[in-house]
Amino acid sequence: MRALVAMSGGVDSSVAAALVKDAGWEALGVTMKLWKGPGGEAPTAGCCTVSDAEDARRVAAQLDIPYYVWDYTAEFMSGVVDGFIDDYISGRTPNPCVECNRTVKFSRLLAHAEALECDAVVTGHYARIEADGDRFRLRRGVDEAKDQSYVVSMLGQEQLARLWFPVGDLTKDETRRIASDLGIRTAAKADSQDICFVGKGDYRDFLATQGVNPAPGPIVDRDGTMLGVHHGITNFTIGQRRGLGVAVGEPRYVLQIDPATSTVMVGTREDLGVRQAVLTTVSWVHRPVTGSLLAQYRAHGRAVHAEVSESAGAVRVEFYEPQLAVARGQTMALYRDDEVVGGGIVSTTS
Repeated sequence: MRALVAMSGGVDSSVAAALVKDAGWEALGVTMKLWKGPGGEAPTAGCCTVSDAEDARRVAAQLDIPYYVWDYTAEFMSGVVDGFIDDYISGRTPNPCVECNRTVKFSRLLAHAEALECDAVVTGHYARIEADGDRFRLRRGVDEAKDQSYVVSMLGQEQLARLWFPVGDLTKDETRRIASDLGIRTAAKADSQDICFVGKGDYRDFLATQGVNPAPGPIVDRDGTMLGVHHGITNFTIGQRRGLGVAVGEPRYVLQIDPATSTVMVGTREDLGVRQAVLTTVSWVHRPVTGSLLAQYRAHGRAVHAEVSESAGAVRVEFYEPQLAVARGQTMALYRDDEVVGGGIVSTTS
């Protein structure tokens, strides 16, 4: 059996590669080059950096497996970065890591794996895939604090049949202990928290480098009273409290962003609550599931109870209790207990 192992240079994918070998599989390691600097170089901050690729190469050498770097920068630009820019210009809140999984990472790796006659693609995600008769179930990782089922919630049966998440049955501490016992150089390496193409800067700075210069506009309260003027809607996200540029005696939060008029509406924390969201770009792990489910709209957020219905390709999620700062553009994953059943992108809220 042969596996194509996506190696990011972190401890999780390093241990995943080691577990593949320990299971008696032939492993091929690959790092995906997704972003490049002005001169074509890999980034020096965030994930997917030069040092990350070097760590992956050294781990592959230690495990005695072939190692490759594949260039997906063009696909990443069109599938992820362009959408990230457009979302902020349009007043939405994107999740580029989810979009990378949705539009680039798994599709490209699975296609290459087939060409190389690999039986599976392996990643270091903290999620679990379980075979159940003629179908596959996608479940949360054992480590609740590190669970990444949200960011792979778009996967379907055809993909799950060819994927393997070896560290999904481990806690992070167990993963690090395995790496340490094996003498893997990434055993104590910190997790990356940055967007690879933004790095350690601010997403607003990145947008400016891409020529995004939004028009100024009004900041208003819920009744339309003008409270101030802002320098562009890309400076705001739903739920934002700091940096609003207005002072009214009590905290205000961004409630709505209207790209057509460059208007930012603010209100109280209570005003942030929404009762329902409509999802588009919906995918199901197996088949459509409706009724009482759990909905999660942030990667590390809490799943909340909701009633889910589907009509004409759109999914309506009605929360049992009002939810704060649900933004257009966010991915919402749907669960039945610890099992992912599907998800989509928030189109509207009310």
